[in-house]
Amino acid sequence: MGRILGLDFGTKRVGAALGDRETGIATPLETYPRRNPAQDAQHYRELVDAYRVERIVVGLPLHTGGGEGTLAALARRWGAWLGAVTNRPVVLFDERYTTLHADEILRASGLRASQRIGKRDRIAAQILLQHYLDAGCPQAEPPAAPLADLPDGGPES
Repeated sequence: MGRILGLDFGTKRVGAALGDRETGIATPLETYPRRNPAQDAQHYRELVDAYRVERIVVGLPLHTGGGEGTLAALARRWGAWLGAVTNRPVVLFDERYTTLHADEILRASGLRASQRIGKRDRIAAQILLQHYLDAGCPQAEPPAAPLADLPDGGPES
């Protein structure tokens, strides 16, 4: 059985974690600073191959009430791009409060703000992936809410 790659989407950095259904445990992997579409595609293809990833879970940043905004639309587009470049199924999964929770964990461990930045994204990815595993690895994603004024462009275009 292949692994599941959990990604905490960000416009500057992407946190990554690995897990699988058999163990039900997610572990932090890396924080990747986004560069450009070609370099990012190469990085994720190598990651998927190296870890025998069968599925990718991308965090969907929803508003507190469950609605979607501009960042959720960007995450959806990036997830579609990622699925195309890695040839793996991508599931979007609610990631509300994962970054906040990760920051609280790191703050409680005594790390200064400058030490938390790179670690926060991979811990948020771990939390996201653990929630996905605990939910039974659903293959369906939340329905898209309408979004006015969706910006074009971005690193994934």
